[in-house]
Amino acid sequence: MKTTRYSVLDAIRGLALFSMILYHAVWDLVYIFHFPWNWYQSTSAFLWQQSICFTFIILSGFCQPLGRHRTKRGLVVFFSGFLISAATILIMPQNRVLFGVLTLIGSCMLLILPLENILQKCSPVSGWILSILLFILIRISDWSSISALIQPLRIRHPLIDLFFSYLGLPSANFYSTDYFPLFPWIFLFLSGYYLYHIFLKWNLLRYLKHSFLKPLEWIGSHTLIIYMLHQPVLYGLFTLILNTNG
Repeated sequence: MKTTRYSVLDAIRGLALFSMILYHAVWDLVYIFHFPWNWYQSTSAFLWQQSICFTFIILSGFCQPLGRHRTKRGLVVFFSGFLISAATILIMPQNRVLFGVLTLIGSCMLLILPLENILQKCSPVSGWILSILLFILIRISDWSSISALIQPLRIRHPLIDLFFSYLGLPSANFYSTDYFPLFPWIFLFLSGYYLYHIFLKWNLLRYLKHSFLKPLEWIGSHTLIIYMLHQPVLYGLFTLILNTNG
């Protein structure tokens, strides 16, 4: 069975990936190569970062029902996130990534599968609205207070602390340069999942097939491999350029 390719989704994903590479290039210059750029700590920079993450997570939820081998896809994404965590812990522990965006997306892809029959009992519009509301509600809640409240109840073990951090209740000494816990972000993923079903119900998917930006579509169709390679390539390029000029 041939899988339908939605070119518009590839183009949006490619644009988000290109934006992310630029953002990480600036991050490398500021935090690894110590370029003084105060703007990077501004609200504008934060909104730039959030726009990239929102796009990837919503798109991943939207694409969850598409294609075959969904368990395999989820495992590949999840273990790609694990590889990034392992590499950063070994190579640059001061900039380690624990429970980054790939770990989140892979987790959501796998968790949705056994819950799909339950999720589909909710109408697409109701599910989309509820997902958005839950994401906003949890996002604006003071989870640090909840985390401090349950801290005395935790079993003192590093794996227990990691599990709570994975859920969204990190301990006081938890640190990650790219942190996307399961809650509230799974609800943003679900908003994309239900958005797909809205498009399906209202016969809107046909509008996503039109090809209009081939280069971005190509990038968007190779997102994972580019994501995995872009930081080593950026680091190597900056090291080469700065050493040559220095």
